[in-house]
Amino acid sequence: MKFKQEQIEQFQKKVFAFYRDNRRTFPWRETTDRYAVLVSEIMLQQTRAERVVGKFPAWLERFPDIRSLADASLKEVLSYWSGLGYNARGQRLHRCAEIIAGEYGGVVPSLPETLINLPGIGVYTSRSIPVFADNRDIAAVDTNIRRIYIHELGLPENIRPAELLCVAEAALPCGRSRDWHNALMDYGALCLTGKRTGIRPLTRQSKFEGSKRWYRGKIVRDLVTAEALRLEELTERYGEKVVDALTELESEGLVESYTLEASGTFYKIPE
Repeated sequence: MKFKQEQIEQFQKKVFAFYRDNRRTFPWRETTDRYAVLVSEIMLQQTRAERVVGKFPAWLERFPDIRSLADASLKEVLSYWSGLGYNARGQRLHRCAEIIAGEYGGVVPSLPETLINLPGIGVYTSRSIPVFADNRDIAAVDTNIRRIYIHELGLPENIRPAELLCVAEAALPCGRSRDWHNALMDYGALCLTGKRTGIRPLTRQSKFEGSKRWYRGKIVRDLVTAEALRLEELTERYGEKVVDALTELESEGLVESYTLEASGTFYKIPE
């Protein structure tokens, strides 16, 4: 799919003009440290930026680099992650730090093809980290950026991800990757919203309250502030549905169980 250069330039001017007048300020935009960018990008997955604002500085104060995060216990990591949702993302970030500390000398890799092999890093994040940390001339497309390209360039909503990425690469202003992607983010969040365009994301989150995700979050939150909790206590708080959530959490290594003959089964966060 090809576009005239004039069309691409007009699109760039429109987005940059909006960015010039409406640019948002976030703490992660004030750094190009690759570790800090990695943290922010994992935090921002499926989480509103406003919620991350309060968590990001506190995280970096406690875990200022890869090694401090890798050396921390999972329980402490999850205590700092609390409030960001999807505790498995915090767990994967912790595991990611352990791998980087052990295999990459504590230095976050800069290449997408290396980053994508690390826990918690998918196609978008493997490209967004070098974009925001290194201003690398590559395109990164998430749900919001996808919506902008479809709307502004008249693309079909069922465009394949690989084809859309080619369009994004063609529209990328050389040498301005960091500014361009920040501009796209702000344009999508403040102007070209999903409600305004009617363009649906590829995936939609299911109802949260009462879902397995809801039970998982409650369990981890409780265990972060306790040495351990009995299964009976957890079922009294949340009902029998908590058992399935506990089984899933244990299989993922987010919790572990042990049994005391006189007291029953207990659950805790692994040390």
